[in-house]
Amino acid sequence: MPILKSLGVADSKVPRAGTLPLRSSRNPFEEVSGLEEEEAAELGALPNGTSCRRRATLEKLAGLSPFRLGKTPGRRAGSPRDGQPRSFLGRVLSPGIRRSSADFGLLARLQGSRAQGDEEAAGEAARRLAFLRLGRGPKPRRASLAERVVPAGEAAPEPPPKVPEPPKVKEPLSVLEILSLIQQRELARADEHILELEAEELASSGGGAPGPPKAEGAGGGRRARDVALLYEALQREMWALVRETLAGPGLGAGSGAGAVAQLGQVLVQEEAADGRRGPEAARKLRARWAEAVARAARERLEAAAPGAPGGLAGQLEALRGRLLEDMGVVRGRLAPSYPAGLGAFGVYLRGYHGALAEWMGAAARRRLPLADRYALLHWHNQVYPREVLGLVDMVALENGELGPLLSPGTLRGLEDECVTDVKAQTRAALLRVLQEDGEHWGSTEDWSSNLAQDVCELLEEHTERAPRISQEFGERMAHCCLGGLAEFLQSFQQLVERFHENPGVRELPPDTYISRTISLVNCGPPLRALAERLARVGPPESEPAREAAASALDRVIRLCHRILTDLLFQELQPHFSKLMRRKWLSSSEALDGIVGTLGAKALALRRMQDEPYQALVAELHRRALVEYVRPLFRGRLRCGSARTRSRVAGRLREDAAQLERLFRRLESQASWLDAVVPRLAEVLRLEDTPSIQMEVGVLVRDYPDIRQKHVATLLDIRGLRHTAARQEILAVTRDLELCEVAALSPPRDRAFFADIPVPRPPICLSLPLFLGRLTLSRLACLPWPRPPAPSPLRRPQARR
Repeated sequence: MPILKSLGVADSKVPRAGTLPLRSSRNPFEEVSGLEEEEAAELGALPNGTSCRRRATLEKLAGLSPFRLGKTPGRRAGSPRDGQPRSFLGRVLSPGIRRSSADFGLLARLQGSRAQGDEEAAGEAARRLAFLRLGRGPKPRRASLAERVVPAGEAAPEPPPKVPEPPKVKEPLSVLEILSLIQQRELARADEHILELEAEELASSGGGAPGPPKAEGAGGGRRARDVALLYEALQREMWALVRETLAGPGLGAGSGAGAVAQLGQVLVQEEAADGRRGPEAARKLRARWAEAVARAARERLEAAAPGAPGGLAGQLEALRGRLLEDMGVVRGRLAPSYPAGLGAFGVYLRGYHGALAEWMGAAARRRLPLADRYALLHWHNQVYPREVLGLVDMVALENGELGPLLSPGTLRGLEDECVTDVKAQTRAALLRVLQEDGEHWGSTEDWSSNLAQDVCELLEEHTERAPRISQEFGERMAHCCLGGLAEFLQSFQQLVERFHENPGVRELPPDTYISRTISLVNCGPPLRALAERLARVGPPESEPAREAAASALDRVIRLCHRILTDLLFQELQPHFSKLMRRKWLSSSEALDGIVGTLGAKALALRRMQDEPYQALVAELHRRALVEYVRPLFRGRLRCGSARTRSRVAGRLREDAAQLERLFRRLESQASWLDAVVPRLAEVLRLEDTPSIQMEVGVLVRDYPDIRQKHVATLLDIRGLRHTAARQEILAVTRDLELCEVAALSPPRDRAFFADIPVPRPPICLSLPLFLGRLTLSRLACLPWPRPPAPSPLRRPQARR
């Protein structure tokens, strides 16, 4: 009865034992049942919606059980009102009052531990239920089915009208019950009750903008502290949920799509509440959610990188795999669970981007080896934009594109370090390779040079990787490598010159010496191609370095060609000395020796690469014709008669055709030399002056380096001296020499007559006539040979 008094039930309305009227004609259980209906009609319903009947249990009367703490709905504790019970049990059992965390703490202390409290509460509840059943009496008898049948002839009574049930009042939850919801990952419902509690705290404090509570020392109340603690617990669960959902599906309790959807609902609710709180009191859970995503992304990336093999390149590959894996989870499972207005995919992408930027910035600040710097720059500029960002939906970003992972200053610093290291490493490596290769040049063992291949591999390792990072970095690296190549080629040129100037090298077998020289020449084409390629890729200021590299290679190739040509023509010189003699007119022995020797030596020269081989064959072609024509201009032959001139011209044409066939077989490209000997033969064969003038004009036009002294020598050979025709022919040469075009000297590879010296014509004077025209005074002015100086006299020896 005290319990019912505390619930506000009048004592007179509750029948006591021994006061019920007993009648013999009626069943006592029916009388008790009727009394219950009367009492229920008088008492009505309790505030929690249940009818106040004696048959009701304590749990139905109060709306909750004080022995099931933290599990049944109730209201938080507030300031006690007038007429409400102020005892602890009254506060617990009274409906419409929110129980605070202090009430539940007191209940927990009274009951002891949670497990023992549950057992004791269950036993006590069972005893109380038994006591109520004893006081209520036996169960009333219900009407039988026969009694309920409507008698025949009577109309069935109309069913009573349905009375609409009163709406159930939403009961507030206690602090511990809200905390239990948070722990069960019912985040949206918990946040709703927290917002209600915050509103109650605002109402009790007298208005003002809700927001983060003040510290306890600053006068914060218990309700404000409860709100703050609940928000901390809510955020802990939210950020833990963010971490768990990134690890993969099915990991952790409540980490499914429903929990993620509740997290998104909390963010939407809190963002709406921030609009009511104002900018100063806003809790900004959406921004904190983005920070939690960034922290979770940082943890995921840091966990993936350290265990990857292969240095920094392996770590970057592990990061790429982790990024693709996590972004796939976000795009396929997490982002659709969030409300669309949050832009969840963009938040996760920015979080991972920021975490990756921090990781790469820390890596760039370390002292990395050259290979790791290359890997970092390539991953930043190529792999990440193409293989990571290229596979995600960039339209999902709300604020435009993502920023760079590394700042421009950091990237420039990494590139500068790469260029400096490459310059130092390649210079040392190139000199070491040159020194090792040069040690084998003077040896007699069979050896093949790989100098050009080694140099190209050393430089191409950097010149091929740098452009794949960025075009600007490729230009800088090409300029750096071209400068190193130019320095190397200058050292190479000096070493080749010292090799050929060394007298001990001449003691090598001729075949070995020629083989070494050909190997040096073969270094030219690949190194020249490398220099040209680097100059095309590099900036405009790379041109001086390219010219220096080309000049060094040209000197090496010219030197080696000159040495090979000299060696060959030393062997051919005995055959050339037999030319332009009378035996030469009737025998082809000299020319056959020349053609045979050149054809045999061409087999060894064919091991040379195409570009220098063509240059060498062209030089051999030019040199062979120069040596062939040289004896003719020395005046070994005199063609005084037309018959002799015809024989000499015919022999010249035959030899020219044979030499042309030889050098065509040797793949010579100097076809401009094929006409020189036939042109000279025509000048000797022709008899009429106009034809000779025309042929001399064509000869001067095709070979601009021919001079008047060469034409005069040809006229001397054919016996045309001191005549008007001679002067007319030489006038053609003088006119062409005075022309501006003829005054320009031809290039070195097109020079022919410039290498043919012409002896001075002898001065023929008629001595008697000359002396007759001179007077004695003029004769005195002529230089007379001086008498030889007398030999010094011996000093007489002193007499003894």
